[in-house]
Amino acid sequence: MSSILFLTQVLPYPLISGAKTRAYYVLRQLARHHEVTLLSFVREDDKAESVEHMAGFCKAVYTVPMQRSLLRDVRAVLKGGFTGQSVIIVRDEMPEMHRALHHLLTAQSFDVVHADQTSMAQYALYAQHLNMKTFSRPHIPLVLDAHNALYRIPERMAHHEPNLFKRWLYRREARVMAHYEVETYSHFDHVVFVTGVDQEEIVRRASHSEYASSHPHPTTSVIPICVDINDKPLVARCARPLAVTHLGTMFWPPNVEGVLWFAREVFPRVLAQMPEVRFVVVGKDPPQEVQDLTLQVRNVQVTGYVPDPEPYLAETAVFIVPLRAGGGMRVKIVDAWSWGVPIVSTSIGAEGIEIAEGENILLGDTPEELAEAVVRVLKEPALGERLRKQGRAWVEEHYHWSNVYTAWEDVYAKLISRNVALS
Repeated sequence: MSSILFLTQVLPYPLISGAKTRAYYVLRQLARHHEVTLLSFVREDDKAESVEHMAGFCKAVYTVPMQRSLLRDVRAVLKGGFTGQSVIIVRDEMPEMHRALHHLLTAQSFDVVHADQTSMAQYALYAQHLNMKTFSRPHIPLVLDAHNALYRIPERMAHHEPNLFKRWLYRREARVMAHYEVETYSHFDHVVFVTGVDQEEIVRRASHSEYASSHPHPTTSVIPICVDINDKPLVARCARPLAVTHLGTMFWPPNVEGVLWFAREVFPRVLAQMPEVRFVVVGKDPPQEVQDLTLQVRNVQVTGYVPDPEPYLAETAVFIVPLRAGGGMRVKIVDAWSWGVPIVSTSIGAEGIEIAEGENILLGDTPEELAEAVVRVLKEPALGERLRKQGRAWVEEHYHWSNVYTAWEDVYAKLISRNVALS
């Protein structure tokens, strides 16, 4: 049994986002065969019972408050601008996490350090520095669960941003983030992505980078985001559902852009054919421009955060994923399949996920195509029922964590055995 230090940018419970879902089930899998110590940032709305839940299968859980403020954001922008660093990465530089790592590594050593998401890579590297330079211990393997090629998100956001200054900012962030990812990943022993698309993008960039000759490429693999279908019963839908529902955190820019585009460009085309349909936006912290949609477009409802989405899912005829930017994979699609809700998505929204178009999902990328797909599901109950049943079966076969996440044991077995051989 090996000792693992698991670093997360978000507390992995409750399962209210793709990032949390990913970290939670990976941690659950590793805790089956290893002793896992969790060190996580926490926010104001993280509850003590959520920390206690994680302690139920971790050896120990330590938390560091994530201090967000306007002053820190301004500092990140200024430092990023003057140093050529990614603002996203600089924003998450917290001395409190450095102190927590120093305290923890003073008291004990670990066999592997696991960083969840690229923003935590800096702390895994700091732990390695402490381990070797401060405490004179041997090299320990570093694992990064990168989730996705992060630079692709601002790169794609720039394509649809009308404001010239914001477009420049997105492109600048994409450029420096791509550089950061390639350079940083080269210091890890193994990097895992959730889709082959993101893996290929990073490997391609790494092979043409300035680090290609001086830094060995890390071993990479692909392990998708998975869920526990046993915890997600089929939603009992009402007799005639008439809602087109978007579910997702509304402080994530690609969600905001996608919802605004769908409401303004796509939904009016749906209303023209089915005037009784509603567009329901469910998700935490919707910005003012999303809230204003209720005044600008007929039959739009913005709920904000809801503790239980089931009442809204029961009235959902179409689960819409209108993303035009993003990276990795959308766990909301896997969740919607599990709930048995018909899905209509853009190609980018479904990117990186194994799908059977026409059987468990419909796709459309232009306003006309997306509106047509939504109307088809609304008007053809048999199609909606097929999408429901096939989606549920697809998750059981391809995205159940207890079946798929045994791949993590292969990653760890190779790293640990190699480290033992070198010691």
